[in-house]
Amino acid sequence: MIKLLGVAIIAGLLFAESDLLAIEAAEVQSGTPSNVLHHNRKRVHPFVCTYNYTPECWTGWFDRDDPSGTGDWETLKELRRENPGKICPEPGSMEVTTLSGLSVGTAGEVIFRNDLTDGFVCRNQDQSDRTCNDYRVRFSCPPQYCGEEVTVCWTRWYDRDDPSGTGDWEPLSNLRSENPGQICDNPLYIEAVTTGNNPVLATSTGQTFHVFNPTVGFVCRNADQRFGGCRDYQVRFGCPCLGYN
Repeated sequence: MIKLLGVAIIAGLLFAESDLLAIEAAEVQSGTPSNVLHHNRKRVHPFVCTYNYTPECWTGWFDRDDPSGTGDWETLKELRRENPGKICPEPGSMEVTTLSGLSVGTAGEVIFRNDLTDGFVCRNQDQSDRTCNDYRVRFSCPPQYCGEEVTVCWTRWYDRDDPSGTGDWEPLSNLRSENPGQICDNPLYIEAVTTGNNPVLATSTGQTFHVFNPTVGFVCRNADQRFGGCRDYQVRFGCPCLGYN
């Protein structure tokens, strides 16, 4: 009996270690910021890891133009010129919403530019009603551009849907209602990777995403893909740590 108990304990330890390694591997695949101080890391929940580090954060919102002329031009060059020192040289990402908070995908307009090289441009001439929404943009930068330090805790991975219907729908509202108390009110980050033994970053799959931001969630629609349907994705959210560190 004692021998069997010892074997069970060892097996349990090996399983726990393999589980931690699997989570760490997924974190590497999903693009966890490279300046993590791993020596100060600890486990607080089987599916939650905390990091005491200073990650990138969001700048304030910028809205330099409105669509009253040829469109809404939120170009990175002009934003930097008009806001010196407020946008880092190499932003990690850019988030765009209408002034009312709609994502670009939800707004459903034809967008001329939407990248970290040029910024964001919506031209009135490209729209069926000849008028763009009024958009705002913000950028993921080091904390000196945001005026804050953040300690981030990642939720576990969520996979509530598969793409057998219209696509893979992982909206934050549904994930919250299906997992009460597990996701913070204002997530700072979202990560999406494919499911399976070898997860791939969503941004590396070449697929088009209808929604992909921390305040709304993640949606991949089969109709938006050039070849076949969406892959099956799982998501997690980066939240401000509350007493975990």
